[in-house]
Amino acid sequence: METTQKKHLGRNISRIREMKGMKQETLAELLGISQQKMSILENTADLEDAKLDIIAKALEVPTQAIKEYSDEKMLNIITNNTFNSNDSSTLNAINVMPTFNPLDKLVEAYDENKKLYERLLAAEKEKLAYVEQLLKK
Repeated sequence: METTQKKHLGRNISRIREMKGMKQETLAELLGISQQKMSILENTADLEDAKLDIIAKALEVPTQAIKEYSDEKMLNIITNNTFNSNDSSTLNAINVMPTFNPLDKLVEAYDENKKLYERLLAAEKEKLAYVEQLLKK
């Protein structure tokens, strides 16, 4: 005789939210509720299907994923939704490696600032020499 233990939906929501790196406050904002209300939802064992659908949409997972939560299934869903997209912008964001050394860029910026300062100083010296010449006349 098998006994099936009913899943705690609130805990499943909390676990999925955490796996996605989302704070409780963020999910509450997406749902248009307070963080306290979100905490109450995550401590509720059973939720209405309509409410569950809204939460699933905010978490960007199927409602069934919340009902039948398991770590393995969730990792698969999150991975498929996030990284296996055919959207080239997503792929480019993941695979792009910088082709420059940030320290080199910092040194270049420093050198450019130094050259700019030297040009400004030269221009001020020219102005000063011009004013001195006018005063001698």
